[in-house]
Amino acid sequence: MALQEGFDVELKTALGKNKMGEVPGSFWETYSAMANTEGGFIILGAEETDNGVIFHDLPDHQKVIQDIWNSLNNPNKVSVNLLQNRDIELMSIDGKNGILVRVPQASRKQRPVYIGQNPLTGTYRRNNEGDYRCPPDLVKQMLGEQANDTRDAVILEHYGFDDLDAESFRIYRRQFSNRKPDHPFNECDDREFLRQIGGWARDRQTGKEGLTLAGLLMFGKFRSILDGVPTYIVDYQEREAPDNRWIDRVTIEGSWSGNLYDFYRIVMKRLTTDLKVPFQLKGDERVEETPVHEALREALVNTLIHADYSGNCSILVVKRPDLFGFRNPGLMRLPKAEAIKGGVSDCRNRNLQKMFQLIGLGEQAGSGFPKIYRNWNLQHWREPVLEERYESNQTVFILKMISLVPEEAVEELKAEIGDAFSELGEVERLALVTARCEGCVNHGRLKEVTKEHPHDITVALSRPGRERAFDERGVGPEHVLLPSRPPPDGG
Repeated sequence: MALQEGFDVELKTALGKNKMGEVPGSFWETYSAMANTEGGFIILGAEETDNGVIFHDLPDHQKVIQDIWNSLNNPNKVSVNLLQNRDIELMSIDGKNGILVRVPQASRKQRPVYIGQNPLTGTYRRNNEGDYRCPPDLVKQMLGEQANDTRDAVILEHYGFDDLDAESFRIYRRQFSNRKPDHPFNECDDREFLRQIGGWARDRQTGKEGLTLAGLLMFGKFRSILDGVPTYIVDYQEREAPDNRWIDRVTIEGSWSGNLYDFYRIVMKRLTTDLKVPFQLKGDERVEETPVHEALREALVNTLIHADYSGNCSILVVKRPDLFGFRNPGLMRLPKAEAIKGGVSDCRNRNLQKMFQLIGLGEQAGSGFPKIYRNWNLQHWREPVLEERYESNQTVFILKMISLVPEEAVEELKAEIGDAFSELGEVERLALVTARCEGCVNHGRLKEVTKEHPHDITVALSRPGRERAFDERGVGPEHVLLPSRPPPDGG
């Protein structure tokens, strides 16, 4: 009764002309779309109607399964087979045989997953309940990510030390020396030091040497960076409310270097200016940093080192009284669940990552996101929102300073809908509170804020009677269950 189509579930009748069972042509569009987004389930032999889901019997189910395997292993049909034996199951409901296909998310090296022989016309992505053909620009970005392990190692022709901001580089060397006074890099001259940290390189085959993209981004001058990366924009905005204009801003307008090292130093101070630091001693010295400081530092560094600097949108950091927002161009290289779990690192700009690590900023072992989630949880705040926006090729990370179940939100809902709120189950109440606090909620967001099984969440959101609570509030379920889409500015 709870089964319904959604972002990660697709139902297909699959009866064929003879009503015995056949792989529908649209199966492969869904396979491509789910593989290129976050994976999902395809159920053959099921149909969604106004009266609920209807199941059909597929007498030729074994032939259907064999046809799927034959096509998966045919490179003229689909670019890659992601499935294992356990991913295709025969399912029986009320004596009717159907087929359950689990489609995993493809890795960076496997994307784009496309049907036919032309990735520009055969690549799809999942959006809500539909499969949509990817625009050529997005397909080309996938192909570029597939081939490039690191984006910032390229040697820039006709760039040299004159393109670096001398003061930025000097402060970095001093910070490195203070942190590691006995390190052998301290004995190097400037060019050799820059080479050791990945900012200068030599091609051993051609003999060409020069400044790398990482060196330019980290220490470059304003004009030199824009000459090398015309789409480069870094932007920090402090706002009093979501719809307010900024009250403090840092962006590239020529009054400072504009490079990533200086942007980090300036923005980190502004992000942490108003944070309360409880009195705590470590030995004889006061601890000046809290778990919130650590989480913000990790989030800011992650934003800078994982950005696709060939993208069209800016790096944006937003500070508001109720949240911190981070946005960078480029989609994630790891599946979202794997990044949150930690333990695996696949950085888009490994030299930038190394430069920050050498002065004690950022993690290499894939522990950045777990640390942020843990530290935010210590404050009993709502779980961070990590979202990939495929249509605009960007990643957004939002840290809200709102309690998981704010008392004021609960009281407001009780006042609006009365006894209906108390009659709801725990997951349903959490759905309403989340919609109240964040403006909208969907199945994926509830999986992040509750430990309930995904099936139980689906049942709770589909349970008859919940509409009464929504209707008494004056908001229909279609408003509450909209896909969660924070504003494009990361706030």
